[in-house]
Amino acid sequence: MKKPVSKDDIRAELELATARFLQHGGEVDDIPRGISGKNPGDAPLFLNRRLFIEPRNTRTPVPEVIAAIESRRKAKVSRTSQRRRSRLPQPRRKVIYDDFGEPLRRVWVDE
Repeated sequence: MKKPVSKDDIRAELELATARFLQHGGEVDDIPRGISGKNPGDAPLFLNRRLFIEPRNTRTPVPEVIAAIESRRKAKVSRTSQRRRSRLPQPRRKVIYDDFGEPLRRVWVDE
């Protein structure tokens, strides 16, 4: 069974990758607190995203495909409509109650 990756493993891997990045000449910019990566004059992100840009496609009718599917469906329905043999009646347990609705005993009944 494969061992699940723990948070300590992920943290150690990130620290190792950061150290490797810094050793190979990479730099990390120090950004003071309170500064956002978003410009204050920009509109909210949900307004910038445009959905359904492309024009609506027309659908191509394929009546022969639909007819083939319908005929297979009807053939399947007619095949399964055969009467199945019922099982022989099995005895079942019935509870006998008194006048107040309390169970008195259980008996086996053939139905």
